[in-house]
Amino acid sequence: MSVSSSVRRLTAVTAVAAAAVGAVALPAAAADHHSGYPRHAAVYISGVQYDSPGRYDHSNRSLNKQWVDVTNSTRRAVDLEGWTLSDEDGRTYTFHHVWLQGRATVRVHTGYGRDTRTDVYQDRRREMWESDGDTATLRNDHGRFVDAVSWGGDRDHRGDHWGGDRDDRGDHWGGDRDDRGGHRH
Repeated sequence: MSVSSSVRRLTAVTAVAAAAVGAVALPAAAADHHSGYPRHAAVYISGVQYDSPGRYDHSNRSLNKQWVDVTNSTRRAVDLEGWTLSDEDGRTYTFHHVWLQGRATVRVHTGYGRDTRTDVYQDRRREMWESDGDTATLRNDHGRFVDAVSWGGDRDHRGDHWGGDRDDRGDHWGGDRDDRGGHRH
């Protein structure tokens, strides 16, 4: 047997082994893909200012100091048309005509203002986020959970766009502490 036929035989055996391993690994990868919660979300809540800094005086200026940042971590723009941001009481803001560029953030203010690429306004006359405790939940245009951040009382945590185990309420995810002292979940 020549060296070249040995190399061909070894290459063929390696290719068959790789195909077998790939066939076994494929169902696990397919299961992750269809779980409904991607390992690396493109869009997530990156910051929340639920308590307006300084003295709250019910003015539009105070309302606009209350905001939620939504970030796109990918290189591609994402159309947020029909996506929603809601609180625990069901108050909901629906995104209209908002394209979130790649690696960009849009700040969603509570009060009135003129929408730009980086700032949009809910046009509310009252606070959206409760400072003593609330949850900001982001859903896509199909109503599917994307991310959530909670604060106050015993519920300081962050919704997990990376996947994980559901807690007993079924609407949040467990995980590590985030940089604001809350919990990633």
